[in-house]
Amino acid sequence: DIPREIFEQVEIELKYEGYIVRQTAQINEMRRLEVKVIPPETDYNKIDGLRLEAREKLSEIRPMNVGQASRISGVSPADISVLLIYLAKEGK
Repeated sequence: DIPREIFEQVEIELKYEGYIVRQTAQINEMRRLEVKVIPPETDYNKIDGLRLEAREKLSEIRPMNVGQASRISGVSPADISVLLIYLAKEGK
């Protein structure tokens, strides 16, 4: 017989496994964004596809990396995608 405590622990781990996997993926993605540097001379007004509010906020705050940019109120996930594409295209 399996002790009740071990059975409950396995049951909990199985129940939340999908959630834990998703959270781990999100954490890894945030770590990746934290190291993606945004050059200080970046002119956000020249990045096609950024919403006006995002351009204004990014120009004002001047985040050092994409992780910081993603935490700015008014900068959407779509804006972050546009920024990542721009940085990749510019080779930065």
